[in-house]
Amino acid sequence: MALLTLDEVRLAAELLAPVVHRTPVVASRALTERCGTPVWLKCENLQRTGSFKPRGAYARIARLSPEERKRGVVAASAGNHAQGVAWAASEMGVASTVFMPGGASLPKVAATKAYGAQVRLIGASVDEALGHARRFAEETGAVLIHPFDHPDVILGQATCGLEVAEQLPATRTLVVPLGGGGLLAGMALAVKTLQPDMRVIGVQAEGAAAWPESLRAGAPVALSSMSTIADGIAIGLPGSAPFEHVAALVDDVVTVSEEALSRAVLLCLERLKLVVEPAGAAAVAALMSIPGPELGLAGEVCGVLTGGNVDPLLLTRVIAHGLRAAGRYLTVQVRVRDQPGGLAEVLAVFQRVGASVVDVTHSRIAEGLSFGDVQISATVETRGSEHQNAVLAAIAEAGLVVG
Repeated sequence: MALLTLDEVRLAAELLAPVVHRTPVVASRALTERCGTPVWLKCENLQRTGSFKPRGAYARIARLSPEERKRGVVAASAGNHAQGVAWAASEMGVASTVFMPGGASLPKVAATKAYGAQVRLIGASVDEALGHARRFAEETGAVLIHPFDHPDVILGQATCGLEVAEQLPATRTLVVPLGGGGLLAGMALAVKTLQPDMRVIGVQAEGAAAWPESLRAGAPVALSSMSTIADGIAIGLPGSAPFEHVAALVDDVVTVSEEALSRAVLLCLERLKLVVEPAGAAAVAALMSIPGPELGLAGEVCGVLTGGNVDPLLLTRVIAHGLRAAGRYLTVQVRVRDQPGGLAEVLAVFQRVGASVVDVTHSRIAEGLSFGDVQISATVETRGSEHQNAVLAAIAEAGLVVG
């Protein structure tokens, strides 16, 4: 297909203006200091249904014929596209069925149902759920609303790029989380047409990075497996329609670790007071963990927070993971003689260096223990890597054996 045009994006923006939010942009002092250039964040986590997805879903469904709408629509998603389709279909009085992986977040499933969709839990991944959605479309005549591989969806997502260009005209680098490619393709189309010198960077999770190999191959290449906390961008096969735009318009695609994603979620909570899911924080993760020269940052930077729909249970684990990755938790194992006062001696060391104990266990049967020894395993709160080094130094100075 030929590349879409800015005029088409503007028509999509007119269509969406009455129903979607023009989401705010916020400055991040922490990222500005880290990157050495002003960094702004586009808050699509504050969009209707909690992500950017309603833009593309509404644009796609609104352009169906009356006969197609009567047949209803079907979609597949881990959560955000599901909610976007359910909401958009309800807004237009269209019946919707959504296939979600069996492990989909319970809050996302509940929200999708609340927006009016019939939900079917099946498959182990979004790709498997999508296969079931396609078969459902063939059997029933329902129109498949693909999460990213359709021109109307790309145009809907492109309206987010149009807003960035209007809200932050000084931006010279755009950083966007990347899954199937619809958002990155659309935003790149909008900003590159308006500002050809804009640098556009896509960000994938290391455990679900289909795009680097696909771009090297010149065509979408499927991953054999995926593993990441960022379920919203865990897509095993890039879309063919987004691929053409990403290949033509995007300057670079980078990957980030699970630790970086966790730390990014934590930064959004602590410093920005924003709830952002791991996938939605991928741009922040890249700006935090990859040196600016390596990213090729040019001028002012805008990162996109793509979604805020996160299971509270997952959020608890992600926060704990992020705290550990940021040097806020330290777990040590110390061996002492099995006699009164041994545990108190260890706890006294933590007290002296201002490390608050989160959890402690005391074992006489740990593997490798000598007779008459006990192993004390303690997790303590620390204030970063320097404080962790101070805790370890204090343990050594007290003559305690670590391990």
